[in-house]
Amino acid sequence: MHTSYVGINKLCFLLSLALCAFLLLLIPSLQAPSRQGSLPQPRAANTRRVNWTVLPDTWGNSTTTEAHHLAAPQTPEGNVEHPQKGITQSSFVAPRVRDPLELRDVFIAVKTTKKYHRSRLELLFQTWISQVKEQTFIFTDGEDRELRGKAGPNVINTNCSAAHTRQALCCKMSVEYDKFIESQKKWFCHVDDDNYVILPSLLRLLSSYSHTQDVYLGRPSLDHPVEAAERVKGDGSVSVKFWFATGGAGFCISRGLALKMSPWASLGNFITTAEKIRLPDDCTVGYIIEALLEVSLIHTYLFHSHLENLQRLPSNTVLEQVTLSYGGFENRRNVVSVGGAFSLAQDPSRFKTVHCLLYPETDWCPKTNHH
Repeated sequence: MHTSYVGINKLCFLLSLALCAFLLLLIPSLQAPSRQGSLPQPRAANTRRVNWTVLPDTWGNSTTTEAHHLAAPQTPEGNVEHPQKGITQSSFVAPRVRDPLELRDVFIAVKTTKKYHRSRLELLFQTWISQVKEQTFIFTDGEDRELRGKAGPNVINTNCSAAHTRQALCCKMSVEYDKFIESQKKWFCHVDDDNYVILPSLLRLLSSYSHTQDVYLGRPSLDHPVEAAERVKGDGSVSVKFWFATGGAGFCISRGLALKMSPWASLGNFITTAEKIRLPDDCTVGYIIEALLEVSLIHTYLFHSHLENLQRLPSNTVLEQVTLSYGGFENRRNVVSVGGAFSLAQDPSRFKTVHCLLYPETDWCPKTNHH
């Protein structure tokens, strides 16, 4: 009996030790919930911090509409960007901040002929071309040593006819197009040798659009689309209607759209296309863009030719325009109404007056005394 009693005591003692050991092990796990909140939380996998940048106001202030086939600005991948917040719909993709447009991004083509090198081009070199010599290219039809000395390689002798015919005009436009494509610049703007280009306004207008989109900007000379007979292979022809921007007021085309014009415009194809519809250079540009590529002209009244009544343009809006012009021999008084230090006799085109309002520090501009 004594042995049995001792054995029971030992068994109870061992069970007590086992129970104590179990309780000691159990205590930390019972305390864990109350301490867990103070522990650092694990980071989610593949998470990165993105600093979003607000895009320039020009993205949101664009007045383009769906009718013009222009939607919200897009990234090269086609993701629509919010015009104010500047974020794309793609997850974890930082937005591309559009580079601000600069004059070096614009290819300005001036169409002229040798007989106007003195009477027209000298005025342009004295005024607006002086601000943008590297980006301005003169397309003419005859070699001129003096002009070459002013513009160097930016004078392009097209070797086209000096006659003011449809074929000669289309010949020059064909060369303009090819030179722009070679330049790798973002915008192609064509003007005539009787246009003044207000460069700040030009940049402001082009900055409202993306050069990768299909953009054709200009002023139609008619209040209705032009109708042309599109000659096709075989007998007969098909009638087509389209808008075009008059070259006399100037027009601009984005690089994205210009590249799409290539099958009908590059390497002499422009002349072939013009012969198909038997229309001048600016009409042929409109035909390729509107009739063939089905991209609508964006009508803007910031471009002006000598064909309109320039005196009706309000004086307080002159510096907001993109191009100006002046009346020719038959209507010398058709100029913008803008006052300045130069009289009408001293500055019949009003280009010098406009230039001095834009760039008063120009050395030949009259200096005004401020007291």
